[in-house]
Amino acid sequence: MSDVVVVRGEAELFERTAHLFAAATEISCAARDLHTWSVAHPSAPQREQTVRGLTVRKVYLPGVLFDPALAEHLRQMAAHGARIRITEREINETILLDRRIAIVAGEEIGGVRGYTVISSPDLVQGIQSLFEAAWHGATDLESYQARFTELGAREILEQLASGSKDETAARSLGVSLRTYRRRVAELMDLLGASSRFQAGARAREAGLL
Repeated sequence: MSDVVVVRGEAELFERTAHLFAAATEISCAARDLHTWSVAHPSAPQREQTVRGLTVRKVYLPGVLFDPALAEHLRQMAAHGARIRITEREINETILLDRRIAIVAGEEIGGVRGYTVISSPDLVQGIQSLFEAAWHGATDLESYQARFTELGAREILEQLASGSKDETAARSLGVSLRTYRRRVAELMDLLGASSRFQAGARAREAGLL
């Protein structure tokens, strides 16, 4: 296989890389949601749950937590040994196999998504470095989920998006004005935002709005 191969669609990707997944002992994945790679590798979740010695790390955007079914699937993966983290930062949808192969998701054109399979050591090392930066800047799934739920983050974001005044938003959520403002400040901190506008922008980028 060439150092860089571009394929069209999940079927071709699976045909070319199934043997690489079957032999992998370390899988690192960054994705916006659970759908980018699931069609291409339907056997991967089962394999992650059953093969001993397989190290799995996954980084997702917070939007996955809004769908109860997806959130439960993440918890199941974590229960079977996968390490999962959540990030609000923009990520490149990528899979890394044994630090030797990188698969980068491209744009969807005409309903078919392109994927680039890379085996060039220098390129893979650069992509691995980007993943490691995203991984170390992300938050453990359980911790993020607990904090997100505790703050009522979704409800607060909806109030901010609607343009409601603080007093109106606080009444709608059944909390005091002081509590509402404190939660807004804590949510901004969780999103790494210095202003409400930036918090809204990052929430949209992360699929929360």
